[in-house]
Amino acid sequence: MALACDRGDEQAVVRLPAAQVSASDTLARVVLFLGTSLTAGYGLPSDEAYPALIQSKIDSAGLDFRVLNAGVSGETSAGGLRRMDWLLRQPLAVLVLELGANDMLRGQDIEAMRANLQEIIDRTRAAHTDAQIVIAGLRAAPNLGEPYASLFEATFVELAAENGAALIPFLLDGVAGVPELNQPDGNHPTAEGHQIVAGNVWEVLEPVLRHAGV
Repeated sequence: MALACDRGDEQAVVRLPAAQVSASDTLARVVLFLGTSLTAGYGLPSDEAYPALIQSKIDSAGLDFRVLNAGVSGETSAGGLRRMDWLLRQPLAVLVLELGANDMLRGQDIEAMRANLQEIIDRTRAAHTDAQIVIAGLRAAPNLGEPYASLFEATFVELAAENGAALIPFLLDGVAGVPELNQPDGNHPTAEGHQIVAGNVWEVLEPVLRHAGV
């Protein structure tokens, strides 16, 4: 199922796995994946994107959570922040935050990106005081230079530490730079690549969900 919220000249598509929207499931707590094309599953059917694979892992583990994929191609930290009020209407249990890649690719100011990500975390916890936060670590493109890359990559580590959030050290670990695991553009994982990404996410997310489910 796809939901849409207005973003002016764009439409943000939020995908819910069809199996997760029956009447009996509407009260299931939400795991919100807020992200970019990496989360949206650019170039793939929605059921091959890593959030859908996470839903399968959740179901197999017998956990009572419903994945909401709020990934949007081209999304920046500022764009994600603008969508938060609408997204926070959900019965949110966990926020998986995958933003920053497009800020980096556009060479945007890291401190501004950091402030946006912090505001997303703050708004989430203001609306859902028990919500758990998981931050996806990312790496900068080599052509941006070492100073920018160091600051960019440290931002995710520091935000996780400062906010008591769980950290996925590198979302694309085992996928980035491997041609056969990426689409021809070299930036977006294939279906097989998304399976590896889902494994990276699940390693961190599973214990968070088990703790949240207590």
